[in-house]
Amino acid sequence: MYDWLNALPKAELHLHLEGSLEPELLFALAERNGIALPWPDVDALRQAYAFNNLQEFLDLYYRGADVLRTEQDFYDLTWAYLEKCKAQNVVHTEPFFDPQTHTDRGIPFEVVVRGITQALADGERRLGIRSGLILSFLRHLPEEEAQRTLDQALPFREHFVAVGLDSSEVGHPPRKFQRVFDRARAEGFLTVAHAGEEGPPEYIWEALDLLKVQRIDHGVRASEDERLLQRLIDEQIPLTVCPLSNTKLCVFDDMAQHNILDLLECGVKVTVNSDDPAYFGGYVTENFAALHASLGMTEAQARRLAQNSLDARLVR
Repeated sequence: MYDWLNALPKAELHLHLEGSLEPELLFALAERNGIALPWPDVDALRQAYAFNNLQEFLDLYYRGADVLRTEQDFYDLTWAYLEKCKAQNVVHTEPFFDPQTHTDRGIPFEVVVRGITQALADGERRLGIRSGLILSFLRHLPEEEAQRTLDQALPFREHFVAVGLDSSEVGHPPRKFQRVFDRARAEGFLTVAHAGEEGPPEYIWEALDLLKVQRIDHGVRASEDERLLQRLIDEQIPLTVCPLSNTKLCVFDDMAQHNILDLLECGVKVTVNSDDPAYFGGYVTENFAALHASLGMTEAQARRLAQNSLDARLVR
C-alpha cells in the first residue's frame, strides 16, 4: 500500500519550509556557518523531538531555524524539500515560510526570499513541480510587526500568492490580524490561516468571516460545531489537515482517534499534508500511510483525499 500511496499524484498545501529542516542538514548548515548547537549529534537532536504541545515544538523549531543565515542556506532547505516532493509524487506544493523568524534575528528579508524562490523556480524547471509561496505572519507577535513584514514583502510581491497566519494559536485569535489581512487582500494577495488545531471552533469562524480565507489550515476542531461543519461542507472550504502533526502535538492522543476520514465522509474537503515533517516523523506519503494503518483508509478514500488537494490549490 505504501508504494501505491507514494505513486499517487498529490499536492501539498500545508508545509512550513523551516519545519522541513532535517537534523542532518541542520548540522551541516550549523557547521558551514560556525554555529554551536546544544545537541552533540543528530541522534541527540532527534531524541529531543518529544513534544507535549504546540509551544514545546515551536521552541525547538525556532532554535533550529537559527542555522539558516545565507541565501544558499534557504536555497538548500527548499531544494531538499522539493527532492522529497519528487520522490513522493507531490506534483504541486504551496509552502509557507515565516519571514519574522529570520528578520527578527537580523537576516535581511531579501536573503530569505531569494534563496527560497530560486529553489522553487529550479524545482519547476528541473523537477516539474509547480508551486505557490505563502508568506505567514507569526500570530504570537503584535499585528504592527505583521504590518512591517507586509511592507518588506511588497517589493517582492511577484513571488507570493497568499499570506497566512501561524505559530502559537491559543490566546491569539484571528481577529487580532484583521487589519493586516484586509490590507494584504487589497494588495492582491489571497489569504489562508491556521485555525482550529489547538484553538477553538470560534477561531475558524473568525478566519472565515474576518480574514476571509480561501482555506483553513488544520481545522480539525470544526467537528465540535455542527453549524460550522455544515458551512464548510456547503461552501466546500478546504481544510489542510496534518495527521502526524496532530498526533505528535497531542491534538489527538492516538492516530486511531483522528477525525479526518469522518470529515471526508460527511462531505468536508479535507486534504492530507505534512506540516513540519522533519519534526513529526514523515512527509505526505507517511501521513497517507498512517491513515491506512490506523484508520483503515481505503484506496478510494486516498484518491479522494489526493484529488481534494489538487482541487484546493491556490495556483492553477
